[in-house]
Amino acid sequence: MKPLNVSSVTEFQLLGFQNLLEWQTLLFAIFLFIYFLTVTGNVVIITVVSQDQRLRLPMYIFLKHLSFLEICYTFTIVPLLLANLFSHGHVISFSTCMTQLYFFVFFGATECFLLAMMAYDRYLAIYSPLHYSSLMSPEICTKLVAISWLTGVGTGLLPSLMISKLDFCGPNQINHFFCDLPPLMQLSCSSVYITRMVIFILSIAVLCICFFLTLVSYVFIVSTILRIPLGSGRMKTFSTCGSHLAVVTIYYGTMISMYVRPNDHLSPEINKIISVFYTVVTPLLNPIIYSLRNQEFKEAVRKLMRKKCDIYGRKVKGSFFIR
Repeated sequence: MKPLNVSSVTEFQLLGFQNLLEWQTLLFAIFLFIYFLTVTGNVVIITVVSQDQRLRLPMYIFLKHLSFLEICYTFTIVPLLLANLFSHGHVISFSTCMTQLYFFVFFGATECFLLAMMAYDRYLAIYSPLHYSSLMSPEICTKLVAISWLTGVGTGLLPSLMISKLDFCGPNQINHFFCDLPPLMQLSCSSVYITRMVIFILSIAVLCICFFLTLVSYVFIVSTILRIPLGSGRMKTFSTCGSHLAVVTIYYGTMISMYVRPNDHLSPEINKIISVFYTVVTPLLNPIIYSLRNQEFKEAVRKLMRKKCDIYGRKVKGSFFIR
């Protein structure tokens, strides 16, 4: 009978970008700058949407949750990436690795569901504007957001549990910058066939279905936009939706190329580059695409800045007179 918990590996070493040793400092500076912009941009979105009464629409409720999700998502990956670049090979415990894996899958799956809900919301707003308020009320929006988060929680459990039950007898070097599914399965000294098939099917169910629903929503959106007469904001609406679709395609395309494939046909270095897109780049692009191209949101930002400046000015003036 096979003994329980035969794993002899208690920690992993993340190799990260060790083939680019001469570029470590530059990469550290670039990723730190991107991380700062990502967190700052998403915090601004959450703050503005929370404080402006005009932004209590379902679209902005989705956007606020997406921003919070992006902060959590990048916090799961980027700090460890920065530590890896700083120390040239970061060592983490087995439990920490499994925890990072769970939250990565959890937040990644939640983002897929949330992006699909946001595309459906835009489809209703453009395709059926007269019935939009009844079809997408704040209550329905809140339920859809809750479904996205709860489904993400459940999606993250199965892969992380199955990976944690595998045997790891050595070596313990993960040729990646975070604890990802493919490199962990490559390190296992036990059979990973069932684990690989379950993760493959789960990836198809989450990534492909969500991407298909998102794509269908945008197809209907584009077809509706094309029926709008010229000079009625058609080009502006089309440009905005095109930007949304471009970011969504980058996110889903890179994720699908990593997890929905029959075998590991790409080199570890190519995998790292692909992973950078959906772990570092798209969390930065989302606040730019979904908010800075929105005139209503930009006006809310200006209003909040004027309000804060007025409060600060009154405080400074008051302290001057007190003196």
